[in-house]
Amino acid sequence: MSENPPENPIAENVEPPEVKLTAPTLSITENTWLVVAKNNRVNRDWEALMQRHPENSRRCYEDLCTVPTTRRLGRIFPLKGKLYRGAWEYEVTKGDRVFYVPDEEQLKVVVYYAGKHPQSAPVP
Repeated sequence: MSENPPENPIAENVEPPEVKLTAPTLSITENTWLVVAKNNRVNRDWEALMQRHPENSRRCYEDLCTVPTTRRLGRIFPLKGKLYRGAWEYEVTKGDRVFYVPDEEQLKVVVYYAGKHPQSAPVP
């Protein structure tokens, strides 16, 4: 019989707390907004996006740190519908997106998806 205590299967389904989004190495900005990832998985996906498209992801990060609620035609815009209330989409490249929720009171941006453009927008 094993001396190790049985693992808690419920703990596997618990999301870790928000983590600070990994900043691009060349990013030198005056950060007015705190940018965090919803969980470690989102931060890993963001890091993979930075590896694939360093310049575009650097620009995305800088925009999220400085002007996350400023629209740019076809590039940065709020999502529509009850499910997406408060959520925004950032087109990093033609095939990659970042979905996030800005909180103007706390000056914090929570990135909840980073990666390939999904069929339908993920719900925050």
